[in-house]
Amino acid sequence: MTAFRTFSLIASLALAGVSIAGCGKKAATVGQQYSPETRPLVVTAVPLLVHEQTGTFDYLKKAFAKGGILNGKEVWGFAPSSITVYRGDTLKLTFVNPGDDPHTFTIDALAINAAIAGGTTSETSFVANRVGVYRFYCAIPEHAPYMSGTVTVLPEASAG
Repeated sequence: MTAFRTFSLIASLALAGVSIAGCGKKAATVGQQYSPETRPLVVTAVPLLVHEQTGTFDYLKKAFAKGGILNGKEVWGFAPSSITVYRGDTLKLTFVNPGDDPHTFTIDALAINAAIAGGTTSETSFVANRVGVYRFYCAIPEHAPYMSGTVTVLPEASAG
């Protein structure tokens, strides 16, 4: 199996998404207070449809050509693209970028903008202080609007 096929298989499995709320060992029960946790998570940048695949998938030649639907774009994704935590939790993110393209992990509403250079890993962490659904995305214009996802912050009362 080629490295690309192996990576594609791993990426496909990872794209199933993840919800980490409730996976901790300290879930609240009736009458107990929720104790916020540090939740480590690996987020990987995965190529879904990129210029380098035009030799493998002939239909992409037209899509990436001038005037094509993907002209000036690449379709990258985050795996997982859906993250769920409780208010008060610390989300410790490790970003893996196995490709050459740089990416960012940006959440405007939470003032988070982590740069992820090609072929590297990087980390950031933040406390999920506000309940809500927050969109994250890669701020590299060529990767928009496809490379995005959500962080859902649930009230701590829903942990039990």
